[in-house]
Amino acid sequence: MSAVAAELAGLDATALAELVTRGELTSTELVEAAIECAEALNPILNAVATPMYERALANAHSATGPFSGVPMLLKDLVAEVEGIRFTEGSRFLVGNVSTRSSELVLRYERAGLVIIGKSATPEFGMSPSCEAVLFGPTRNPWDLDRSTSGSSGGSAAAVAAGIVAIGHANDLGGSIRYPASNCGVFGLKPTRARNPLGPEYGDAISGWAVEHAVTRSVRDSAALLDATSGPMPGDPYAAALPDRPFLAEVGADPGRLRIGYTGRIGDGSLGHPDCIAGLDATVALLVELGHHVVETRLPAFTEHEGAAIGIVFSSATAWILDYWIKRLGREPAADEIEPLTRAYWEMGKHVSAAAYLRSIETLQRYSRRIATSFAGFDVFLNPTVSAPPLRLGEMVSTDDEPLRAADVGSTTVAYSGVIANLTGNPAMSVPLHWNDETLPIGMHFLGRYGDEATLLRLAGQLEQARPWADRRPPVFAS
Repeated sequence: MSAVAAELAGLDATALAELVTRGELTSTELVEAAIECAEALNPILNAVATPMYERALANAHSATGPFSGVPMLLKDLVAEVEGIRFTEGSRFLVGNVSTRSSELVLRYERAGLVIIGKSATPEFGMSPSCEAVLFGPTRNPWDLDRSTSGSSGGSAAAVAAGIVAIGHANDLGGSIRYPASNCGVFGLKPTRARNPLGPEYGDAISGWAVEHAVTRSVRDSAALLDATSGPMPGDPYAAALPDRPFLAEVGADPGRLRIGYTGRIGDGSLGHPDCIAGLDATVALLVELGHHVVETRLPAFTEHEGAAIGIVFSSATAWILDYWIKRLGREPAADEIEPLTRAYWEMGKHVSAAAYLRSIETLQRYSRRIATSFAGFDVFLNPTVSAPPLRLGEMVSTDDEPLRAADVGSTTVAYSGVIANLTGNPAMSVPLHWNDETLPIGMHFLGRYGDEATLLRLAGQLEQARPWADRRPPVFAS
């Protein structure tokens, strides 16, 4: 690998853009370096599902904006690029090519970002590990035998390994934050409807699905949100505008925050000792920084809320399959979808519209309980995951055990990051802890509705107090 590519791999997107602005490098040179890193590391990590190198080089010279020429990866789920293969990780879509670009993609490109490829995802984003049959497993750069988690695993692995500084990600139940934790990068899930889903979708799955990214730095995440946020014409609703640019919050004094925290999962037991060690260290750091930290718990799911979440996920899978059957004009063959997808699909087929709407109302009532419990707190803290990254293959479903991926995966995400999707609140995973095996474990902060500002101010403070940028996995571009 060239010295230039290795040096650039350690920089965040903001620093890369500054090199172009100062005339020290061209946009084309940035893109060439990222492609060089991808070609060197992707055979090891399997993070890039669809290279777009020729298109990226053709577009690099004309890239202008706050991220002029900065390379990025686009997750191969939801967001589309006209003329590029779009598979959502499924063999059913292996020959599908997008006929138009998503609004989010247009905003990325207007900001000067250059998409060099599509990042890997589990089939339709429904598995807790990035191990789609279509492309094979994506490997964690901290330990190649470990899972990146899902569903934004390809983007998280690529950012952690220095291939790109920004990886597009989306989040229906934790899919930005879980891979960010497993790969040791920063992952912000924005407020519901902060970024657009159009023109194809309005509020996908009753507003649970959101778009953003995993990044190397907090400032990159904030600046990207400034470049992409806001509704497009015809959106069903939009998040309230921030008081000032999100980037202005990074480095601003968060003040003395009141932070609730817990190490206990829904059944009252503690998460894995490594996760609790990270939580204890984070609580100590927050106290040291002057915050008021209180041990407490948010309302746990009852069996009714648990059943409702299951109905929504199976209904979502049935909707996804129905959408693609209509778009492609045929049903999937028996070997074109994976066992977990088929199991969810079969369950979802039998959910009535009334049952779906009852489930949504059940979970909206739960969201109001969360809001009531949240009163008096600025932020709520717990480990992002309830166990360190599992080994590849442990969360893979089979014909004999179609729900295995979900059942095993649930043991790693028992802190219920899905709460942020139910409520629409912003949340983030911050890379603050590594265990004795040098595996990253993120800390999860849930913010108030519409209040990314407080989260970004706190994240900037934590990044300064406990920097993570110099922590490099064994597989890294330099």
